[in-house]
Amino acid sequence: MAPPLLLLLLASGAAACPLPCVCQNLSESLSTLCAHRGLLFVPPNVDRRTVELRLADNFIQALGPPDFRNMTGLVDLTLSRNAITRIGARAFGDLESLRSLHLDGNRLVELGTGSLRGPVNLQHLILSGNQLGRIAAGAFDDFLDSLEDLDLSYNNLRQVPWAGIGAMPALHTLNLDHNLIDALPPGAFAQLGQLSRLDLTSNRLATLAPDPLFSRGRDAEASPAPLVLSFSGNPLHCNCELLWLRRLARPDDLETCASPPGLAGRYFWAVPEGEFSCEPPLIARHTQRLWVLEGQRATLRCRALGDPAPTMHWVGPDDRLVGNSSRARAFPNGTLEIGVTSSGDAGGYTCIATNPAGEATARVELRVLALPHGGNGSTEGSRPGPSDIAASARTAAEGEGTLESEPTVQVTEVTATSGLVSWGPGRPADPVWMFQIQYNSSEDETLIYRIVPASSHHFLLKHLVPGADYDLCLLALSPAAGPSDLTATKLLGCAHFSTLPATPLCHALQAHVLGGTLTVAVGGVLVAALLVFTVALLVRGRGAGNGRLPLKLSHVQSQTNGGPSPTPKSHPPRSPPPRPQRSCSLDLGDSGGCYGYARRLGGAWARRSHSVHGGLLGAGCRGAGGSAERLEESVV
Repeated sequence: MAPPLLLLLLASGAAACPLPCVCQNLSESLSTLCAHRGLLFVPPNVDRRTVELRLADNFIQALGPPDFRNMTGLVDLTLSRNAITRIGARAFGDLESLRSLHLDGNRLVELGTGSLRGPVNLQHLILSGNQLGRIAAGAFDDFLDSLEDLDLSYNNLRQVPWAGIGAMPALHTLNLDHNLIDALPPGAFAQLGQLSRLDLTSNRLATLAPDPLFSRGRDAEASPAPLVLSFSGNPLHCNCELLWLRRLARPDDLETCASPPGLAGRYFWAVPEGEFSCEPPLIARHTQRLWVLEGQRATLRCRALGDPAPTMHWVGPDDRLVGNSSRARAFPNGTLEIGVTSSGDAGGYTCIATNPAGEATARVELRVLALPHGGNGSTEGSRPGPSDIAASARTAAEGEGTLESEPTVQVTEVTATSGLVSWGPGRPADPVWMFQIQYNSSEDETLIYRIVPASSHHFLLKHLVPGADYDLCLLALSPAAGPSDLTATKLLGCAHFSTLPATPLCHALQAHVLGGTLTVAVGGVLVAALLVFTVALLVRGRGAGNGRLPLKLSHVQSQTNGGPSPTPKSHPPRSPPPRPQRSCSLDLGDSGGCYGYARRLGGAWARRSHSVHGGLLGAGCRGAGGSAERLEESVV
């Protein structure tokens, strides 16, 4: 009785198969097949003893820890071709027995550090066909020692966790094809002794750094694990940097060169080794001399040409390599930027451009002009700040006697945003190298410097703040007496001025808008009147023209000075018009409709027409006697 009871208890305790899925018990292992079921999420009632779970071709959008909780016996998990966009931290945390994980054909954009935590025995990871643009550095840390196949193809990867991939000793296959990778770090695959296939097809690689992995080639006799390397579809730059790869005989591959122009389109393995050449660096342009004020930013530029592109370095006046620090920064394009200069930064800097074909150098001279220190003339005092420049300069001038007896600095023609600085003929005894204008405002205490040539007596300040108070001082800079001396500076004078307040634009804008509106309205009225008058003239001309073709007279007698009137010719009798006419004029034919058209134009024009011709036509009617009913009103 004991064995049947035990089986009954086990049967009753076993979880039921999810309704849309198919469950199979094969060789003491449970397979749950839920592919093509239209699932929106992982079924919550999946048997926790499942060994194989297939959830491909569904509409699952996210994965979380509850989906696979307590499924410690799961070995194969397939989630291909879903709509997964997010994997929660430790979503696979309980899958310690998982060997194969298929996540291809989803919509993953990134993998965080905790997205793949848990499967410490994972051997096959398929992530192809996603939209991955970023993979965290520690995303693969839990299965570095066990992973054998890694597929990251058909994504948007520019960088991959090279440190993690390079630490996978059991890796056999690495697929990185159809991505955006443009560079491989040197020695990235040096530790992958078991790697047998590396696919770098259709990336953006212009060159490949030498790696011991590639030297294994395809000869099985040369290495117990020959490498199958594919890197076609990359814009290879066939110069001396790829000469090491060209020397690996691989006649059956179809890689082509994309540059230089002389080798573009040719098969990589068919180009002779002698044509893989480089060009030594050439300094195209660089800063020759640069003068800056103490405390200002100094930018030294150096541009070099060569094939391949040269690597740029800078050597300082102390013959040491200048690196990035809190004060200086060297950019890859050859620019050296010193944020805050001091007298110790002055000297000669050397720009060095190097590539595999050679090197080139150029020298740049930097000179730092020391600023005057205020106070009692002691060099131990602190420099004046931006807000007390004028006061400090005046104090120093009074103590040292360097100010002229009469004010020589004036600021005139002051507007809201500009002012003209001028200084008189008074000059220091020492020769002047250049003038320096220092000023700051009450709105912004930042000290602003302007360098003016020694031949100038005026300088226009622009871009000032409206309605602000300014303190300004003028200094004369003289060349140093010796190579170790600092630049001599003397204060010529100071001035205080205020800019005009900003002009309110609302009233001017309102007047402008009203004036423009009035102009448009008056113009519209005039144009409308002109159009009406033009239409009236056209109607009058059209009526007169239609009446003259043909023109015939009907019982019209003209007034003479006592002479006999001519006898009018007889005409066939005409039927009377349908209604009596209003005035007498030339007979223009049947114009009953003409009066109706004029009437539609308006009574005003009809009355004007009548008033213009009424007197003349009335006189004609009186002379004609009883023929008045034969005359018709003309339309004007």
